[in-house]
Amino acid sequence: METIFSKIISGEIPATKLYSDDLCIAILDIAPVNKGHSLVISREPFPTVGDCPEHILAHMMAIVQRLDHSMRTVLGAEATNIIINNGPAAGQEVPHLHIHIIPRYSDDGKKIVPSKENYREGEIEEYGEKLSLE
Repeated sequence: METIFSKIISGEIPATKLYSDDLCIAILDIAPVNKGHSLVISREPFPTVGDCPEHILAHMMAIVQRLDHSMRTVLGAEATNIIINNGPAAGQEVPHLHIHIIPRYSDDGKKIVPSKENYREGEIEEYGEKLSLE
């Protein structure tokens, strides 16, 4: 399936590239939360994290780590948000795996925190049992 990201990767749509290799590219987001907001995008159009081979996801996270370092040292960011919207219900607009790295500053006035939900009595243990990887 062709996406806006596959068109950027093929050069059909221009982008400000920050990094490129055989597995992924990194670009500046054209609608940034804060200036410097970047995306690390898999070259293959995996729709979600679950569809992406582990070695590619690990490589993408290594590039995220390098961009995080650049944002902190070059831009003076105090922190970053690293976000994957993993499927439409999570707000993913493009069905092509990409990771947002957003530089953050204590005075930027942005809120990127979902509202919280509480567990009922005994429910946390139930979820723990259902989700345990052991």
